[in-house]
Amino acid sequence: MNNSNQNYITFNSIGFIQTPYINKAPRQPIPNDAGEFALILKKEYKKALKQLDSFKYIYVIYYLDKAIWPNELELSKPLKNKQKVGLFASRSPNRPNPIGLSVVKIKKIEKNVIYISGIDAFNGTPLLDIKPYIKKFDSKLDANNGWLNDLEGDPHPIRN
Repeated sequence: MNNSNQNYITFNSIGFIQTPYINKAPRQPIPNDAGEFALILKKEYKKALKQLDSFKYIYVIYYLDKAIWPNELELSKPLKNKQKVGLFASRSPNRPNPIGLSVVKIKKIEKNVIYISGIDAFNGTPLLDIKPYIKKFDSKLDANNGWLNDLEGDPHPIRN
């Protein structure tokens, strides 16, 4: 298989994400964080929202335009015990392809705006796609927490 044509990929923003985060954003979504969170779609995508309000949660896929190219493929931050993990075993925003993915709750949809629960993105982040979270397909009962279970005494968000 010849991969020469697969080196360049172009994405077009379908809108942007509105959040209260200007200089600092959380590493994970905070569902009930203060401020207004919304996905503002370009008007030409309004018809694509038909029946999206029948779902409670959605996947939001976005371009991490403020992320920094990873200079390390093994990370120790923000872990207190400095345990190294591979970049792909982390949820760091600094990735080879800076694509963000969050599951958020739909609060309401008005015209081309989806009001959502908190999301871990800066204000103005380019929105790439939206997909419904479908309980039957997306909830894995045998999922685990991987290496996060090995953190003793570390106040990682998974323990809260």
